Amino acid sequence: MIDKETHKELFVNTTNANVEIALQEDGKLVEFHREFSGNEFTVGNIYVGRVKKILHGLNAAFIDIGHQKDAFLHYLDLGVKVKTINKFVKNRLQNNPDYLSIESIKEEEHIAKKGNIKDVLTVNQLILVQIIKEPISTKGPRVSGDIALAGRFLVFIPFSNQLSVSQKIKNEAERDRLKKIITKYHPKNVGIIIRTIAENKNEEDIYADFQNLSERWNQIIQNINGIKFPKKVASELNRIGSFIRDLLNDTFDAIHINDVDTFKEVREFMKVIAPERIDIIKLYQKSTPLFEHYGIDKQIRTGFGKIVAIKSGIYLVIEHTEALNVIDVNSGHRINAFKSQEENILAVNLEAATEIARQLRLRDIGGIIIIDFIDMRSSENQKILHKRLKEEMKKDRACHTILPPNKFGLVHITRERVRPSADIEPKDKCPTCQGSGKIKTSHLFYIDEIEAYIEFLVEKQQEKKLTLITHPFIHAYLTKGFFNWKRKWQRKYHCKLTICSDETYSYLEYRFFNDTLGEINIWTYIQDKSRCN
Repeated sequence: MIDKETHKELFVNTTNANVEIALQEDGKLVEFHREFSGNEFTVGNIYVGRVKKILHGLNAAFIDIGHQKDAFLHYLDLGVKVKTINKFVKNRLQNNPDYLSIESIKEEEHIAKKGNIKDVLTVNQLILVQIIKEPISTKGPRVSGDIALAGRFLVFIPFSNQLSVSQKIKNEAERDRLKKIITKYHPKNVGIIIRTIAENKNEEDIYADFQNLSERWNQIIQNINGIKFPKKVASELNRIGSFIRDLLNDTFDAIHINDVDTFKEVREFMKVIAPERIDIIKLYQKSTPLFEHYGIDKQIRTGFGKIVAIKSGIYLVIEHTEALNVIDVNSGHRINAFKSQEENILAVNLEAATEIARQLRLRDIGGIIIIDFIDMRSSENQKILHKRLKEEMKKDRACHTILPPNKFGLVHITRERVRPSADIEPKDKCPTCQGSGKIKTSHLFYIDEIEAYIEFLVEKQQEKKLTLITHPFIHAYLTKGFFNWKRKWQRKYHCKLTICSDETYSYLEYRFFNDTLGEINIWTYIQDKSRCN
């Protein structure tokens, strides 16, 4: 339902150092990813690794896959068919001709669900593993012994006989049709999961996807041979390809790419998975940077700070800690005199819930998330809030669990994190106060903030004459030239603005005064709560 109502655009900004990918839904930035060049250890990559160490207390093992930090493999991630896989890998390493295909392999005994890893693995043993979580902070990758190859319509699972259809496909007739299609060419010892996007797709497209996955698996078998290990035997699609494969549908309006080589690569990929949609791929060739032209830069600047303002005056405060993430909802100056206090609180919380769901996707926040909504007395309103949050989070591809508000008005969310969170903090520790304060790392953040305060003071506080005092360097930046910032703001907000300099001010310090030269406490814009609180 959501896909039919939402129009999407994908923006790919390629530089020498990295590839930035931004996804917009109905003109709003909802996902942002940065893929650094040379990142070899991504989710989905498959390795023949070497068991480095058995951790008896954790019932786990460290696996050397070539990363500076050994990968972590827990017993529960081995998969019940790990003995069959280990036997197959051992024989492939010996180039045993009977092990060129898995269809004729005799299945070994399944391991116990509550067994011990030392009974399955030994130090220096070679094992086939797949990355399920990228290196995050000081931790190495997390890997699994359950191998799966994701295609556009299917998931190919070697050493399994499972055949299932996505639970999101509700129509029983369609489920039966898809199962019959797969049954025609379902080989032995290969499991197949039919993905949601396969719904109503024709048999030729599904079969083509199966053939592609089979070829990928056969290539992996060929890559498992007796040369130096650890060794990567299969690479997942890059982040761009993964996005297109998993998200592409009829609601995609365009894919904008600023690099010719990437443009050609994506077109070739599109020819394989959806040739009828190849025209939506557009090469961006204007002199203005791609993200700046489409307003992505501004959304990134305003969307990743500690404080996130919502147009109606509501704002969120987002704090990241080592153990969890905390989000505080504040009503700001949002108030409707024609509604009761409880109605105003519900309206604030519902609007905040929509933005919180977007922020979790945008920053790719994982782990434990605690949201402090404004307290509501009505249990019915709490149910409405919980329902709205669940509906908004349906757009999120990451696995998550949302608990209802507790007696303190807190909502707990757990969200899967398989890659490092998008960390674009627009503030650095202040060098003049040993970390007790913060300054903006870019003049663009600084200018945006000043303009936001001018807009608030003129339009909400009805201030028509303002005096802004800054450091001399900033004063020069704002006032020099015919088309300067001062002239622009005066014309835009229809106010009289005077900008003065003071050498005693620190580089990024500034203050506002009204026409009687009384200082305006601009921090009330952020800190004070309305009667809703």
